Amino acid sequence: MRVLVVDDEVALTRSLRRGLEAEGFAVDVAHDGEEGLWLARENDYDAILLDLMLPKINGYKVCRTLREEENWTPILILTAKTGELDEAEGLDTGADDFIAKPFSFVVLIARVKAAMRRRGGGAIVLEAGDLRLDSTDGRAWRGDTPLDLTRREMAVLEYLMRHVGEVVSKTEILEHVWDFAYDGGPNIVEVYVSALRRKIDSPFDRRAIETIRGAGYRLARSGG
Repeated sequence: MRVLVVDDEVALTRSLRRGLEAEGFAVDVAHDGEEGLWLARENDYDAILLDLMLPKINGYKVCRTLREEENWTPILILTAKTGELDEAEGLDTGADDFIAKPFSFVVLIARVKAAMRRRGGGAIVLEAGDLRLDSTDGRAWRGDTPLDLTRREMAVLEYLMRHVGEVVSKTEILEHVWDFAYDGGPNIVEVYVSALRRKIDSPFDRRAIETIRGAGYRLARSGG
């Protein structure tokens, strides 16, 4: 899952990035509203963490603009402004949640996942045959057997499962699973797909992930 953090507090964004990456998120960071709005328009995010008091364009306007453009990515406002009117205005612009600083990181993660579940219509459990993935808890199974996946492997598998039956390119996977700052090539995706095959296919005599020559990969709806 990919998250955008828009906040001008450098120490806070650094801390948030470390914590979110430890939870398995790919993280992009912007330090002003103009850059944040541009990134939100250019990339497909699962959630946006947005400060209100930003240089160039404030968080209220960023949120309102995205909603006017029919961008429905969950937006959680992070702010030191804790008055009822501030909260009401933030929610009125279309934000999904309002979190006052300072906040508990554990609570923040829980509320990010809750906002994503609400947008997705409930618990985020993906299935392809007997292959299941709970993206809320970061767990996956083949039948009743838990799969021991790294966070990055889990993120690649989740992207494939969200597009089950579809051909997705290396570039599409790279853009969603790795953050904006990654400057390597798309061949890194091959490494992780190979690792996934060793864990979700080979031990079970399955072939769930198909290579489509010149196009990318496709996860079988049947789970292989």
